[in-house]
Amino acid sequence: MSTLTYEVDGRIARITLDRPERGNGITLEMPRELTAAVERADLDPAVHVIALAGNGKGFCGGYDLVASAEQHMEGVSDADAQEGSPLDPLVQLRNHDPSATWDPTVDYAMMSRNVRGFMSLFHANKPVVCKVHGFCVAGGTDMALCSDLLVIAEDARIGYPPARVWGVPTTALWAYRIGPERAKRLLFTGDLLTGREAHEWGLAIEAPPATELDARFEALLERIALMPVNQLVMMKLLVNQALYAQGLHATQVMGTVFDGVARHTREGYAFQQRAAEAGWREAVRERDEPFDG
Repeated sequence: MSTLTYEVDGRIARITLDRPERGNGITLEMPRELTAAVERADLDPAVHVIALAGNGKGFCGGYDLVASAEQHMEGVSDADAQEGSPLDPLVQLRNHDPSATWDPTVDYAMMSRNVRGFMSLFHANKPVVCKVHGFCVAGGTDMALCSDLLVIAEDARIGYPPARVWGVPTTALWAYRIGPERAKRLLFTGDLLTGREAHEWGLAIEAPPATELDARFEALLERIALMPVNQLVMMKLLVNQALYAQGLHATQVMGTVFDGVARHTREGYAFQQRAAEAGWREAVRERDEPFDG
């Protein structure tokens, strides 16, 4: 695996995002490797609970968009992508040409695979507990929200700034996790929550000081690991069924399609063009400046 690590520690399977030099930025390979790691944990009879975390200064800074926004795709595409497939970076670049016809199914074919990768955490038979330190933004929130429980440092930041331009949350779990009104409050502004606010809003189950994060995370994992696997499987299926009944799958289809649309609006093209001219960081700075960060 090139984007994450996997190890089993007693009854705990540990999946750790491992691109710290890029803020654990998401490439097309990461969701596929995540799915494979979850499957290993699910099939291991010794594993009772899955721990998801990130190496480096933060959990995940979202998609590694520097390359795609600046119109060069090195390191972003799937290493095994078939030429001409929706995962081929040249296909994606051609489909993002403002002077040509946009095919939304190409975007959907690519992004829906990422959604399935993130949702492997949600669909896993066994509980997934996610630890967030530093930052968890944009696409990184897909993995955090697809996990069953979130433990976040009180000073960490979590949210979806691409709601301001060039993105829509594809897993569409915000309303399910914090309710429609608070989801609208975040997505109408792209603002971030602190870990403390995430706990107050019901997004996180715990938000300890950063110095206590690891200990509190491990204590929760150990407590869950005491349960029989079959009981854990039944409890997770029972609770998840409520979200299925509320139409989660249909909502995710809409979120994934809208994400492609957001990259092909007038504003989306302008943002991408600015990133190509001035660099990704400058384009993001200019996007966020009116919101004071």
